[in-house]
Amino acid sequence: MPNQIMIFLLDTLLSLFSLALLLRFYVQWSRVPYYHPFTRFLVAVTDFVVRPARRVIPSWRGLDLSTFVLAWLAQFIILVSINLLGGFGAGSSMFAFALLALVKLASMTLNILLIAIIVQAVLSWISPNTPLAPVLESFTGPVLGPIRRYIPPIANFDLSPIFAFILLQVLMMVVENLQRQIIHMF
Repeated sequence: MPNQIMIFLLDTLLSLFSLALLLRFYVQWSRVPYYHPFTRFLVAVTDFVVRPARRVIPSWRGLDLSTFVLAWLAQFIILVSINLLGGFGAGSSMFAFALLALVKLASMTLNILLIAIIVQAVLSWISPNTPLAPVLESFTGPVLGPIRRYIPPIANFDLSPIFAFILLQVLMMVVENLQRQIIHMF
C-alpha cells in the first residue's frame, strides 16, 4: 500500500512537471509572447530548474534544449522509480527506460496537440476572440496549416481539425505500438 501511494504521487507530480516543461519548450519554440499569462505561468512553475540547466545544456538552433532534456529526465525518473517501487528490481535496461521516456514525450506531444485542436475548435464557436486563441493557433498552426492547403473550408466550415484529429489518432496508435515493442524488447 505505501508503495502504491508513492508510485501514484511520483507519477502524478512528475508527470505534471514534465508536462509543464514540455509545454514551456513548445511555447518557446512556437514563439508565444513572453508576457502572455500562459507563458508566465509556465515560466514561474519551471524556472527554478530550467535556469541552472541552461548553464549546462545549451540551446540549439533556437530550441531551448534544456527544457526538453528536463522533461525527458522527469519521464525517465518516473519510469525508473515506478519500476523500483513496483518491485520489479533493477534488472531492466536503463537504455529501455531512456527510449520509453522519449516515447512518453512523443505521446504527451500528440495529446497536447489533440487537446489544443479540440479546445481551439470549441472556442472558435463560443468565443473566437479569447486571449487563449493566439496560443492555440501557434500550437496548432504547424499541423493545421498544411491540411488547410489541401482541404480548404467548405461553406466557411473548416474541416482541417477533423482530419488532424484522425491523423493524430493514427500517430498515437503508432507511438503506443512502439512503446509496446520497446517494453517487450527489453
